[in-house]
Amino acid sequence: MLMMGSFWSLAALTQQERRRKRIRRRRGRRGRVMWEFPVDLVTEILIRLPEKSLMRFKCVSKQWSSLISCRYFCDRVFTLTRQRQPRLYMSLVDDDDGQRELLSISSTSPDNTSFVVDQDLSIPGMGGLFLNGARGLMCFSRRKKACIYNPSTKQILTLPRVKPDIRAEQGQRKHHNRYYIGHDPVNDQYKILCTIVIASDLLRSLKSEHWVFVLEAGGSWKKVVPHENYRHPHAPFTLGRSISSGSVVRYMAWRDNYHCEVVCFDVRSEELTTILVPRDVGLHVRIPVFHLKADLIEYGGEIAIFDHSYLQDGGETELWVLEKEWSRKKSLVLQPCQRHLVNDVELIVKGITQDGKVILAPPLEMSYGFYILCYDLQSNDLRKVEIQGIPQVWYDKECYFDLRYMDESESVIYLET
Repeated sequence: MLMMGSFWSLAALTQQERRRKRIRRRRGRRGRVMWEFPVDLVTEILIRLPEKSLMRFKCVSKQWSSLISCRYFCDRVFTLTRQRQPRLYMSLVDDDDGQRELLSISSTSPDNTSFVVDQDLSIPGMGGLFLNGARGLMCFSRRKKACIYNPSTKQILTLPRVKPDIRAEQGQRKHHNRYYIGHDPVNDQYKILCTIVIASDLLRSLKSEHWVFVLEAGGSWKKVVPHENYRHPHAPFTLGRSISSGSVVRYMAWRDNYHCEVVCFDVRSEELTTILVPRDVGLHVRIPVFHLKADLIEYGGEIAIFDHSYLQDGGETELWVLEKEWSRKKSLVLQPCQRHLVNDVELIVKGITQDGKVILAPPLEMSYGFYILCYDLQSNDLRKVEIQGIPQVWYDKECYFDLRYMDESESVIYLET
């Protein structure tokens, strides 16, 4: 009986082994048939599929996963999709209860006179402070850490906390960490710049330092050693925006209460330089650090400053453009019939539309609905554009409200550190 039991056990094992071999042979044949097609042809087919399908197809085989994850494939997808219309993203944050939401907003008309929330692309619990982006990736701050979000793959990566060398002394306080994302096209690297500021009231005893994180496996924060020509600490504008173009990230910052500058971070060399803003920007405001209302935009392919310090009181704006040096390009006075749009409301610059209109928006509470103002600098025309579909929970409460235009270029890069 013992021999008979051993015989049947051996037969069962032999049968299982034969079954496994048949399965391996079938899988091998499928894999060979799959790659009988030229890789270039498979690539051309795959890059035209939606990003959600690509994420699923990574599970087909190791070969497909490697192909879809490689840099060459990601660059092809990005190049093919960058022709699409940019999409407007809105980040809403309530610091009191920790609620946050990232909304995807699209225009419902060719002339951008109305926007509506795309419910399928909006994500509760996502989003944060100081929204900015570069080449398909989004960066924002959450609980003092930088978060990187890929709208195409819905992947989010939280970077480790920066451990600064500078410390707040008596009478000083630490400002919010500011994070900026940029892309180096030569080395095909994403990098995050962190600016840390400590100062007393009125920016006295100002100290700042900068750290860089390369977005790659094994990445970590590295302190930036300032160039010998860079000697002044600075504090980024409280609600200021940044511009990432080419391999340079730029933002406006205060050197002291009366002097501001454009800070330029070269993503490739990791060098910081500054360009002093003309004193004529906001010339007649009392204390510029409190009363200057201006920020960076792109105008005609050049870096520019849109100064709206007197828009609320006098309907006046100025546009300064940096070519070889700063020059005042436009001085505009709002039409009397549109002055009611800016009366009794604080506005900040939130960007620029694809057709060159400056986006202005209230920074906080939206009691009567969410909206933006689009200022056409060519025709001197200001229009109010309402945003429909905002969840009701965000009305009648004071919340942080940020906007960012993002190119609809799909990045299927896998985020890892």
